[in-house]
Amino acid sequence: MMRTLVLGGARSGKSTHAEQLVMGAAAVDYVATSAVNPDDAEWVERIALHQARRPGHWRTLETADIASVLRTPSALSGEAVEPVVLVDCLGVWITRMMDECGIWEEPNSPAEPTSPAEPVEAPRARLQRRIDEVVAAVEQTRREVVFVSNEVGQGVVPAHWSGRFFRDQLGILNTRVAAACERVVFCTAGIPMTLKDAS
Repeated sequence: MMRTLVLGGARSGKSTHAEQLVMGAAAVDYVATSAVNPDDAEWVERIALHQARRPGHWRTLETADIASVLRTPSALSGEAVEPVVLVDCLGVWITRMMDECGIWEEPNSPAEPTSPAEPVEAPRARLQRRIDEVVAAVEQTRREVVFVSNEVGQGVVPAHWSGRFFRDQLGILNTRVAAACERVVFCTAGIPMTLKDAS
């Protein structure tokens, strides 16, 4: 069992490299974390390009529930060979979680209770719980898995608080996932460089 994290900036070749790492596997579960927005033509085109280069025998799981996929034991998969998991990507996943948790509102806005006896969990606490759940699943999984994520710590400091919050949360998530992985690769200009190899 090998857990690998592939990091890189925009158009760095990180997804292509991650796909090459699993290309020889007999079966692959490709976890697409993006929510499709039909009104965003550019994003739809990006997704279509990713889909077009995947081999036909790969199984695509369009889900943000990474933890459930990682916890699925091979005995329940119904497969003769346990599929390798490819998660693309953690940057898109955390963006989606911030959407679902209501993070993009102004910081420190109070949560609105559904009833006086039933307060709503604060947005940041909801996000932290989901991050912790994914990290725990990465640490405990027995499946071979490759994660793709954006490296956002080398660019311009975002002007808005939400951009800085996203950058910080993704950087922390990357650090925690990297700590749980046996191998970490950084891609730049299409060139992969191994940062960690404890295999």
